[in-house]
Amino acid sequence: MKKSFIPVAALLIFCTPLFAQKKNNKSTSAGNYPTTVARPKLVVGMVIDQMKWDYLYRYYDRYSNGGFKRLVNDGFSAENTYISYTPTYTACGHASVYTGSVPAINGIIGNSWFDPKLSRDVYCTEDNDMQTVGSTSNAGKMSPKNMLSNSITDELKLATNFKSKVIGIAMKDRGAILPAGHSADGAYWYDGATGNWITSTYYRKDLPAWINKYNDSKESDRFMSTDWTTLYPIETYTQSSADDNIYESRFKDATSSAFPHLLKPAVGTNFGLIRSTPFGNTMTLDLAKIAIEAEELGKDDITDFLAVSCSSTDYVGHQFGPNSIEAEDTYLRLDRDLEAFFNYLDKTVGKGNYLFFLTADHGAIQVPGFLVENKIPAGNISSRQILKDLNTLMEKDFGIKNSALSISNNQIVFNKAAIKDGKGDYNAIKAATIEFLRYQEGIMDAVDLSNVSGTTLPAEIKNRISNGYNARRSGDVYFILKPNWFDGGKTGTSHGTWYAYDSHIPLVFMGWNVKPGKTNKNYYMSDIASTVAAMLRIQMPNGNIGEPITELTNQ
Repeated sequence: MKKSFIPVAALLIFCTPLFAQKKNNKSTSAGNYPTTVARPKLVVGMVIDQMKWDYLYRYYDRYSNGGFKRLVNDGFSAENTYISYTPTYTACGHASVYTGSVPAINGIIGNSWFDPKLSRDVYCTEDNDMQTVGSTSNAGKMSPKNMLSNSITDELKLATNFKSKVIGIAMKDRGAILPAGHSADGAYWYDGATGNWITSTYYRKDLPAWINKYNDSKESDRFMSTDWTTLYPIETYTQSSADDNIYESRFKDATSSAFPHLLKPAVGTNFGLIRSTPFGNTMTLDLAKIAIEAEELGKDDITDFLAVSCSSTDYVGHQFGPNSIEAEDTYLRLDRDLEAFFNYLDKTVGKGNYLFFLTADHGAIQVPGFLVENKIPAGNISSRQILKDLNTLMEKDFGIKNSALSISNNQIVFNKAAIKDGKGDYNAIKAATIEFLRYQEGIMDAVDLSNVSGTTLPAEIKNRISNGYNARRSGDVYFILKPNWFDGGKTGTSHGTWYAYDSHIPLVFMGWNVKPGKTNKNYYMSDIASTVAAMLRIQMPNGNIGEPITELTNQ
């Protein structure tokens, strides 16, 4: 009895999830075996640009019941999710979420990187072989070709023999293109030069009718015609710094950084301004809802995928900082937009028929001046000045002019041709550069990128630097900033480091086959694609290094 019981029990345990899933879909044969693999009708992946993990809870008491609160209470949260590489930038984050990989493999090592062969910066999604569709600007000369590995959206296409439909939408081109993958049906982003949502000839030769209709409605002008005031009385924003302080940048021609922010003068002229307001997120989610209807996403039993990125949170953060009333107001308004979006999904796709996940591409540092004011060590560096001083020193000591071409993504890119022509000792110059950097204010350490493992850095930092290093695209020497230091000005915020304020991100799943819960086990951004693949029962992306969140997939 014992010998026969164990295999039967194991079989029941293995089959139960399939039975349970197909029971929900009401698709089983007479023998109670599922006739098809159970999958949701629609997967919606949402990346909130620059969303620090603690924003889930910082404004929790002010959130509505249907937005972030619903997500946290009805969903499954991986509370300790981190980015496993550095630098922590937008393009890297979007690529990692959807490829389940890291810059060392997918090639997206920054929003841009310096290419010594071209003697210029290369933008992450640039593709000069493509043309803009939807405007006369160059903002559409883009494609995913620089992303070397494929995405979970590509794998869904492969798993369904390209019957699934995949759409990417974001204000930023990289926020739409990289998540949608190489085989997407469409990716659409906002052109600040014209106020239109556009695409690239990589995807199609003309805009779909629903995009044209939205562009014709001039929604950006409608939003901009109502100045940005706080959603609630300004005195209730007690989780934020006082309005109009020295740590915030001003809008053009504004006399202060305080509310209200006058947007009406920009109507019909400065179309890009809306990106730096909460209304950019509202437009994005409005367009996402239109896409679901027009593209008939989630209308049949073949799983579709909508990748959405809310970019305005990043623009607001960079300008005003994480502790600003502007940041708080942006998240309170985004909460309302999320509630409306969830309600729309419930109504059109059906509650329980869609799988939704929310994460971020990176976090952000508090404004250094604000931290110093509160007795927390912080500061700013100027990479431009460091590069100038470095080249002066190398010319003095080695007789090589402009031995360093660029500082890109905290990496020194050497002019190897000039060093060779000048008969310089490359290794000696590299060693001298590392020594120079270690004594610069705000820099904690510097390492030879070809020998990270040989340093005395903690293993976690070495792993993150190595994960961010791509042999074909990265520089020669990497420098690590001290905590709470960044390369930039005295106002607003930035990001890019391995520290928790930049690398600790939210990750919450909700909807199809997700039971409420949370885990405090450490997971990484690269685990997201693995988890989605496990839930959909499809192959992981080809460059995947992540692991499924088993507390969720084994529910």
